[in-house]
Amino acid sequence: MISHHNHHHHPAINITRSLSEEAEASDEFGEKSFKLSEKVAEASASGFRDRNKRRFSLPVAARPLPDSSRRSSVISSCDSNSSYTGSSSDEDEVSPREKTQTTAAGFTDFCVKNLRQAEFGRREIDIAEQEMPGIVALRERAGKDSPLKGAKIVGCTHINAQTAVLIETLTALGASVRWAACNIFSTQNEVAAALAEKGLSVFAWRGESEEDFWWCIDKTVNAENWQPNLLLDDGGDATHLMIKKYPAMFKMVKGVCEESVTGVHRLYQLSKAGKLNVPAMNVNDSVTKTMFDNFYACRESIIDSLKRSTDVMFSGKQVVVCGYGEVGKGCCQALKSLGCVVYVTEIDPICALQACMDGIRTMKLGEVIRQVDIVITATGNKNVVTREHMDKMKNGCIVCNMGHSNTEIDVNSLRTPELTWEKVRSQVDHIIWPDGKRIILLAEGRLVNLSLSSVPSINVSITSCTQALALIELFNAPPNRYKSDVYLLPKKMDEYVASLHLPMFDAHLSELSDDQAKYLGLSKAGPFKPNYYRY
Repeated sequence: MISHHNHHHHPAINITRSLSEEAEASDEFGEKSFKLSEKVAEASASGFRDRNKRRFSLPVAARPLPDSSRRSSVISSCDSNSSYTGSSSDEDEVSPREKTQTTAAGFTDFCVKNLRQAEFGRREIDIAEQEMPGIVALRERAGKDSPLKGAKIVGCTHINAQTAVLIETLTALGASVRWAACNIFSTQNEVAAALAEKGLSVFAWRGESEEDFWWCIDKTVNAENWQPNLLLDDGGDATHLMIKKYPAMFKMVKGVCEESVTGVHRLYQLSKAGKLNVPAMNVNDSVTKTMFDNFYACRESIIDSLKRSTDVMFSGKQVVVCGYGEVGKGCCQALKSLGCVVYVTEIDPICALQACMDGIRTMKLGEVIRQVDIVITATGNKNVVTREHMDKMKNGCIVCNMGHSNTEIDVNSLRTPELTWEKVRSQVDHIIWPDGKRIILLAEGRLVNLSLSSVPSINVSITSCTQALALIELFNAPPNRYKSDVYLLPKKMDEYVASLHLPMFDAHLSELSDDQAKYLGLSKAGPFKPNYYRY
């Protein structure tokens, strides 16, 4: 009754044949089963573009079919341009650099994948705004004063619906901006198109090559009749390019605002070597940013990334998380709550002790590598997972990175003749050893939660507020307030960012009486904690 449908060589139906045959015993199940196989077929045909259909994605454990033409039609049905919602998929493979696109207003100073997606991107930005009360409140409060009037900002961050809200807030506060992506996989093409349609110079698309990546950043910095006076960086790449290529222009900048651990580390290195000629604001270590972006966001997005890409069941899985900083703590908490057996590797005895007190075994990577099912890096270091480690991993081990840069997993060591790379779907590769063992590498070792998932809008709102305030502070500061060094955002601003977000939760703050304030030696308006206080 069902099998006669299956003699067509439709790849997706082939894969579900065993499922159909098992169900043949019962009429009712047979009908359901065929409906499912139809759904899978339809989903694979449409390239999983619809978010709901995407839930029917094929289990990674399913071995690809021997016929390679079939394999490519099913297994690679997610094209490499689709964003995490499946919304950015695009038919043409022409490089955006070779296209000439013009907005309705005749603006051409941008380079995005497909301008026709602008309307769709605009809707995504509108949705993100509803979840970002803080940055919208800041836009409304400060908009009239135009505190960034005259500011020319080069931005190099992830480009998605949430950062678009920040970019548009900066322009609403009076700034002129040019923007590039800090990650080759995290750009939402439709959002970049919406920003370009609005007349903003955006140079970014999903799946850039390494050469495209640097070309895009160069285009933001080196523009006719436009010289940047502020830098908003995520990962330090724009700062790096300006120092190396345009040192004279870099000296004219009023300041750099950096939001990632990696970028801040680079800034401190530059400062130590005496190569930082401008003030820099370390937004990453502001309390609100560290807590929300690194801990709360990663606690949610690690599970989402792994589920979307591999459909893995977490209960009982053995997972090793390399690094027990804020990101590692968030990952471990989420994984433990789903029933994983979690191990941590750590170089810092304080973080290691915290892991022990949280009931997590602290081991060396070599001691657990043979038995774990999932390896997650979150150290900010390089070569944490080496080829030697990957040679010892068991079949089907999932490897991914939650740190900012793609140096934590030594991916280049896997690009050797004896290993076979097999693309399973967008951002998911199987690397197969000669003996048939395979490991599953996500996003080629790049930041997995931005390549395969999304970050909650409220977290980005908190980070964006902090960045906007840091830029306003750097731009309006009197000449000698900041020297060529790295500064933390004042505590008062941290508290202000937090207060902007409380209405979203209908939270009501208590207030000190005059007597209580005097007793504690505090101002009633804050700051409420000394700088050395750890939250």
